[in-house]
Amino acid sequence: MPDLSESPLTAGDRHLSVAEARAAIGAVLQPITTAEVVPLPAALGRVLAESVVSPIDVPAHDNSAMDGYAFDGAALQDHGPTRLRVAGTVYAGAPHAGRTGAGACLRIMTGAVMPPGLDTVVPHELCRVEGGDVVVEPGVIRPGENRRRRGEDLRHGTPALQAGRLLTPADLGLVASLGLQQVAVRRRLRVALFSTGDELRSPGQPLDAGCVYDSNRSSLAAALQRLGLTVVDLGLVPDDPAALEATLRQAMHDADVVLTSGGVSMGDADHTRAVLARLGEVAFWKVAMRPGRPFAFGPLRREAGAAPSWLFALPGNPVAALVTFYAFAREALLLLAGASPRPLPTLQARCTTAIRKRPGRTEFQRAIVEPAPEGGWQVRLTGSQGAGVLRSMSEANALLVLRHEQGSVAAGEPVDVWLFDGLV
Repeated sequence: MPDLSESPLTAGDRHLSVAEARAAIGAVLQPITTAEVVPLPAALGRVLAESVVSPIDVPAHDNSAMDGYAFDGAALQDHGPTRLRVAGTVYAGAPHAGRTGAGACLRIMTGAVMPPGLDTVVPHELCRVEGGDVVVEPGVIRPGENRRRRGEDLRHGTPALQAGRLLTPADLGLVASLGLQQVAVRRRLRVALFSTGDELRSPGQPLDAGCVYDSNRSSLAAALQRLGLTVVDLGLVPDDPAALEATLRQAMHDADVVLTSGGVSMGDADHTRAVLARLGEVAFWKVAMRPGRPFAFGPLRREAGAAPSWLFALPGNPVAALVTFYAFAREALLLLAGASPRPLPTLQARCTTAIRKRPGRTEFQRAIVEPAPEGGWQVRLTGSQGAGVLRSMSEANALLVLRHEQGSVAAGEPVDVWLFDGLV
């Protein structure tokens, strides 16, 4: 178990800032180390376990960056046109074998290997053809231009991709360009997910009086899948200590992370706290944020010698559950998965309306970012900001983030926004 004695996990009744809570979580997590080798088509979204080192020079030869005419740049004239005889054509994938005589050039295609003795390419549009000659006017090209040099992108033996990277489509193309068919990646992080509450029903079940359908598992499972993690759905758990403990014991042995929603507010905390005290060192936090003040986090003990399973207990309100997931769990899960998570992508946009806020807490408002008529970006709220109004979250394309120390915002003032495309 990690040593949490100096961690804000023991913050007691004081309110943590969002920054303090994020730092406390990141300080105690250790990434998984198990790796596996997968074929390239299966590697999208996986975490690279070992740096990819280039086995070749890229490009492998000097080659043409343009369709045009290749020649020796020393032939260029300073005070008059340069006239070059066209002596043949060079295609990509079919290198020219012989040398080209003085005063001659070769028609060349993009990507074709530069013939011996030729170092410059003039594009078609920067020259003219007269009979069998190419004419290049002074000043339109310099010696050595439009030649891509061997190893210009990557030298043999240099890292092409660093370990910890979440592999993107462009990354897979880069790996393929090196002739590699497979990569070593971290195993997928396993996350057990369940919702708690006697009032919850799964979609498809009859909706009894006073009950609501559970939306949190669907939204959180989708958010986890977008991160490339394996979801273990444990369904609904009633407000019963024995049922909660049994589910937690199953979850902590089946998964690296246990993600729950509901059961962490002040009214719920008594029996939940007792259960968690038997299973680990989970602390209940009051985070200075809106929505999502109640939050619980900490390690659950597994068998001797095994790494702990980490519990993230989110609020039960649908919007609060997603906001706290984005604020605390998202980056932490990527870290546990072995990734090197980048800071959340933040954009500045002009707020179209005034927003009242007191300093001392971080507020997350559901919003729509769009081009401003005068240029740049503007952001407007989607409507009701209640923690249970999930429709406004669905309509939004961003979270408007009002920082901890920030006060009220005037219309036209720039504010920070987290774009959902960067989060999910």
